[in-house]
Amino acid sequence: MDLSTLSPENLDRYYHIITQANSIRRHNELLAWLQGDIQYYLPHEILIAAWGDFTANRISYDIVSALPGVRTEHSTPQALLPLLQGLFNRWMELGKSPFTLGVGESGFLLEGDGLQCSLGKALQAMRSLLVHGLINERSRHDCLYVMFSPERKLHESLGAVQILLPYLDTAFCRVTPLTEPQPNQSPLTNQPNAIENYGLSKREIEIMNWVKMGKTNLEIASILDISVFTVKNHLRHVFKVLDVSNRMQAAAKIAHRFKQEG
Repeated sequence: MDLSTLSPENLDRYYHIITQANSIRRHNELLAWLQGDIQYYLPHEILIAAWGDFTANRISYDIVSALPGVRTEHSTPQALLPLLQGLFNRWMELGKSPFTLGVGESGFLLEGDGLQCSLGKALQAMRSLLVHGLINERSRHDCLYVMFSPERKLHESLGAVQILLPYLDTAFCRVTPLTEPQPNQSPLTNQPNAIENYGLSKREIEIMNWVKMGKTNLEIASILDISVFTVKNHLRHVFKVLDVSNRMQAAAKIAHRFKQEG
């Protein structure tokens, strides 16, 4: 997609997409956005956002779809995570460039019990996928976006996904993940004993989780729908409790404690 060649109508559609991305706060708003004008450039029935440390196989994901029953909470992680890991590896091999894959009439098949869940059955009706991602070079936090379509035309969206990926990532970052961390992960929000030991609130742990991912105070405020002043106040209390002077020291101290207790 070359913006310089877009008609006035398509430019208006593009502007509408990026404007809405900056106003998303809830999951229903995210779904409505993905089912709206963005379908013109990135037609899909299912979108899976995966994030974490793919190298260490510590991955979480959310599924967004208007298809009945195709929801994050109804999926089977043990069946889906190998597919996501494989797609990420392929993306890396291609120099972090977007790519598409097409399949035959059997669609995309998940392993084992994944075939019987709503997502597994829906993927069998899909005929192509489009993959692109990004890596936060500060936190080394990986993000992968996978779109599935019953049509075989997603190769036509390779240019569009490169332009729209930052807005896709912004929209997802504004919404709290639906999934609990996977068992092989150890994010801050899945450590109740450590939380009690440190005396931090759930909100402070949530903020520290985003700090660990390399998000700025402004980004955290936007994601959690609170003011930057509130974020700073929470961080001041965190620094005091942990007896540290900055964000990096706080994240490192908590991570070190989790490693000892793990």
